[in-house]
Amino acid sequence: MLHLKKIIRIAAASAFLSASLLGGSASAETLRFGATSTGIPFTFLDIKTNKIVGMMVDTAEAVAKAAGDDAVIQQTVFSALIPSLTSDKIDVISAAMIKTDERAKVVDFTDPVYTQYGDGLLVQASDTNDYTSLEDFKGKTMGVQAGTTYYNLLMKKGYFKAIRTYDSIADMARDLALGRVDAGIGDQPIMAYQIQQGTLKDVKLAPNYKQEAVGSICLVVRKGDTALLEKLNKAIAKIKASGELDKIIAKWGI
Repeated sequence: MLHLKKIIRIAAASAFLSASLLGGSASAETLRFGATSTGIPFTFLDIKTNKIVGMMVDTAEAVAKAAGDDAVIQQTVFSALIPSLTSDKIDVISAAMIKTDERAKVVDFTDPVYTQYGDGLLVQASDTNDYTSLEDFKGKTMGVQAGTTYYNLLMKKGYFKAIRTYDSIADMARDLALGRVDAGIGDQPIMAYQIQQGTLKDVKLAPNYKQEAVGSICLVVRKGDTALLEKLNKAIAKIKASGELDKIIAKWGI
């Protein structure tokens, strides 16, 4: 009888182990999220921890968790985000990247995680002119971050003396303060936050400038990757319904 009970216990343990192994076949994936180090407060390098942090990093990690996956954040310059995605170096872009029709030709966008995101006009802090549009800078030299939708916006205008591109808003702002460009255009929420934090010196946002490129921030996946797109959208819906996304946005003051 004792021998029979021992056999039953062994069989039960074996069944449990088999079930665990079968469950492990559906283990969490590790999603590689591409983010920049210069998009404060959306994505930036925390020099104390040497890690990329920000609203879009918290969002990526929350979405991955809601999807039952793990998140790994990989630092990439903004202009290399889409090439890194299409060449399979990353799985998802999680950065301050506006959804546009032009970008949607080569990548797919999830449901929005942040709306009403758009451009701002950066000028020298001592400039007292009342700028309302880019037309105020006809024949002037403009600065812009490389790879952004604002670069295309400036190019289409066709009435600037020159357009200089930069790897970061900070680099653009530095040249503007030194008078090397007449104005700069970039992400209004990022520039406003950095000015407030004192990281952009001797520059300001033109208060009456009327935005020309307003859109939504989404996560971005490879074109045609419908399985991942659907998974991320379900996860985004979860963190929206739970209020977690609102808490993340409030945490970063945007």
